[in-house]
Amino acid sequence: MSQTETYVKQQIRNEIATIEFFHPAHNSLPGNILAELAQTITDAGNNKEVKVIILKSGGNRTFCAGASFKELINIQDAETGKVFFSGFANVINAMRKCPKFIIGRIQGKTVGGGVGIASATDYCMATKFAAIKLSELNVGIGPFVVGPAVERKLGLSAMSQIAMDANTFYPAEWAKQKGLYTQVFETVEELDEAVQTFAENLCTYNPEAMKEMKKIFWKGTEDWDTLLSERAAISGRLVLSDFTKETLKRFK
Repeated sequence: MSQTETYVKQQIRNEIATIEFFHPAHNSLPGNILAELAQTITDAGNNKEVKVIILKSGGNRTFCAGASFKELINIQDAETGKVFFSGFANVINAMRKCPKFIIGRIQGKTVGGGVGIASATDYCMATKFAAIKLSELNVGIGPFVVGPAVERKLGLSAMSQIAMDANTFYPAEWAKQKGLYTQVFETVEELDEAVQTFAENLCTYNPEAMKEMKKIFWKGTEDWDTLLSERAAISGRLVLSDFTKETLKRFK
């Protein structure tokens, strides 16, 4: 793959599906990539050849920079805005409903929607470079769509802290202390080894037992199809505000 070409790709080996996404702009996610990612996760969940899923991004630096600013700038009406933000809702809901455990592999910084995706994994490991930031308030919107996933994993206090402190990257160790990351490694090589070992270990367990456990882990989120859609509508409305329009102009 060329380093300018966006993609979502999946490799299945020894009952482990590794799903990888990439975008040259720090792995930011436009609508077409979000849709493809949601569908790939759903398909892997339905594939009888797959017991465990690893979710990762390409490149060695940023895990995910969140929403595509190029698309944000071009939103002209509330319905288009809702559709765009529903992209993240659809990925999170695909992860939530997936009957297989999803292991997150976070190699670097993650921002906004990327924090939501990391939070929606069932077990998440990272490097020491994987600082997190919820930057949405900084551009005049808020982490409405990803908020429920982040709050479920970090708790309301930590989620509200990083949502309000929208300019600050919180270090990987902080994210580990709050429950987002299970382990933090010095290098990407150590991270990859640990992720692979953990995935292989999960493959030795009863798939039916893991499926039932996943249901229990996500109990109380049954309304998220509706909830995240409503949240996407809020973001879609706010992205049209004068404040946000003026702010986004600076990113052109």
